[in-house]
Formats: sequence, structure tokens, C-alpha cells
Amino acid sequence: MQTTEVVFQVGEPVEHRGIVVAPLFPCRDPRARYLTLEEAVPRGLKIKEVGASGSVPELVVINPLSEKVLLYDGEELVGAKQNRILNVTVLVAIGSELRIPVSCVEQGRWHSVGDSFAPASHAAHPELRRRKAESLRAEPLARGVSQGEVWDEVREKNLRMRVSSPTGASADAYRRWEEPLVLLERAFPLQPGQSGAVLALGDSMCLDYVSRPDAFERLYPRLLRGYMLDALERLDRARGDGVGAFVNEVATAQRTRGPSAGLGEDLRLEAANVVGSGLELDGELLQLSAFSSARESRSFGRIARPSRRQV
Repeated sequence: MQTTEVVFQVGEPVEHRGIVVAPLFPCRDPRARYLTLEEAVPRGLKIKEVGASGSVPELVVINPLSEKVLLYDGEELVGAKQNRILNVTVLVAIGSELRIPVSCVEQGRWHSVGDSFAPASHAAHPELRRRKAESLRAEPLARGVSQGEVWDEVREKNLRMRVSSPTGASADAYRRWEEPLVLLERAFPLQPGQSGAVLALGDSMCLDYVSRPDAFERLYPRLLRGYMLDALERLDRARGDGVGAFVNEVATAQRTRGPSAGLGEDLRLEAANVVGSGLELDGELLQLSAFSSARESRSFGRIARPSRRQV
């Protein structure tokens, strides 16, 4: 996909039990430097509730570090008064404090279990992220707009997967199914230089990309666990053969830009079969997430050979 600077290409897809994961590789060297949440928290980054009383759709991030920090759309934060997921990708400036939009993924708890949040070992599963993205089309930074949709998906997912959760927590599904998730993840190892991935479960697609392979190396285990949680419900069905056409539609989707929650510009993608978002900084695409939309029936073509597929 071509934006002002960045080009990436699709590598050889891996298939296991009907799950297809295709790696993405950058074709240009990244310019912007940043840490991931996993790197930044041990060094002193803090994410906390908004004041003593808290606010469900907002958290405060404090970055005392000498490097920018990239918080990835859909990453889960555990602790404090209730677990949350990030509504958008946020690039946090050096030495800054700002409020960030989030959604609750633990409806039945509102009491503190600690002063600040820690990164979970998983990101939100793609169907949850897709539903959140659909609800945020018109107002990406609006607080609380996606909350009902997020709670519905968490509840429905736990019911379908026979997860008993006293607080209605999305994290309990990952704990309930940890062993089969680990087994599935082993089939999709990170490739050297990989900077993103496309998941295909039948005609349901999810694309994740960041500009730095070293950042994706840290994000991939969390994203992959989310992928596999959705995959558990669709094992051994017809494999997804639409990666190439999905990537093409992402590449040609209508783009709009607006203010972000931190540094850079918020990017929104929309096409008949695609909903997505990203973050650009000085013309460089730092992050992109895209999903096959629920609004239209989806029928994509077969995967193109990697040497011929560039985005």
C-alpha cells in the first residue's frame, strides 16, 4: 500500500487448520523512532485512571522517558478499576501527559486492584476490534461511543466459548483457553524482518502493520493470541483465500485524516468491504489496522504470489 512514504509487501502465507496468516514486510527503512508499551512500562511509563474517581472511557498516560511511545489500537490494559482496551493508536510525546480514549472490557468490576495498568499478554481479538472500529467511523476520538458494542462482543464471545467470568472480563477467555491458544500460535512464528500480518479466517480478514520490525516483534505475540482466540471458533473450516484482494482493497480504500489522540495524524480507511484506521507522522505510516467490514458480503480472490504483491 502506498501512502506518502511507506510501501510494504505480503510474504508467503502460512496455513494451519484452516487459519491463514500472511506476514507483511516493509520495503523502506523506518524513520520515526518509538518504544512499544511493553518496552516503556518497565522504564517508567505510567497509565492510570483519571483521578481518584476514574472515568470509564478515558485514561491518563504519563511518559517521563526520552523516547516516544506507541500505544497500539486494541492493546489491553489490565488492573486499576477495570480492564480497558485502547480505542485508537496513540503516539505519546517525550515527557508528556495526556488523556487517551479507551473502552472497558470488564463490565462487572469497578474497584481498584492497583494504582496503574500493566499490558496484558494479549490484544483484543479481531472481531472485537472490528466492531469497535465500525462504531468509531464517524467520531474516532469520541469518548464512550463504542462502549456498548464492545460490551456486547465481550459478553457474546464469553457465552459462545463457555467462559465463566465473575466480572465479565475479556481476559478470562484467554485464561480459559490458554493451552489450545499456545498450541495454535506455534504454527505461525514471526519471520525475520516482519513488520505486520494479515489474518484470514474464511472471508473474515484482519491486517496489522507497524513501521518498525523491532516494534512488531514485541507486538506480534499479543496480536497473534487475539487472532487465535477468534480462530478457535472456526478451526478446520475452508481456508481464507482472499488475502491478496483484501490487501488490494485496503490499498485503494478512501482515506481521511484528522487530529490524533497524541502526535501525528489519525488516518481512517473505508471501502465497501473494509474498515480501518492508522497513524501517520510527517508523512510516514507508523501503524495500520484494517478489517473486512460486516456491512457487505465478502468474497475476495486468491492470494497473489508474494513477489507480485506489494502495498
